[in-house]
Amino acid sequence: MDSPSRFYRKTITSGDRNFSLQILRFDNGHFVSVSEGADKIGSMVISMAAGPAPITTTIIPSKSGSLFLKLTAEQICASMNGIAIVSSSVQRELGADTAKILMAEILDMIRNE
Repeated sequence: MDSPSRFYRKTITSGDRNFSLQILRFDNGHFVSVSEGADKIGSMVISMAAGPAPITTTIIPSKSGSLFLKLTAEQICASMNGIAIVSSSVQRELGADTAKILMAEILDMIRNE
């Protein structure tokens, strides 16, 4: 029995950096991986839509600020009223412009699945 693909992958370039975005869709949520260089599981947060504001918990802390992970997970779970697990393995801290580009691409991929 064939089923529609639940896996999406895209490469994004921002400045001199290349990122691999991978999304695995479930009926009640998404697993999102952002990798720079080799595909690795890195810092990770989970966010769950519960009431007026999402509940977010860090699973694997980030060496540098995890604001990108938290905001991305909360945007995903709020937009689809489910669970979002977001992992990020990057070589150096994301700048504001790069974080905005990545978040926009992720949300676009989820909306257009």
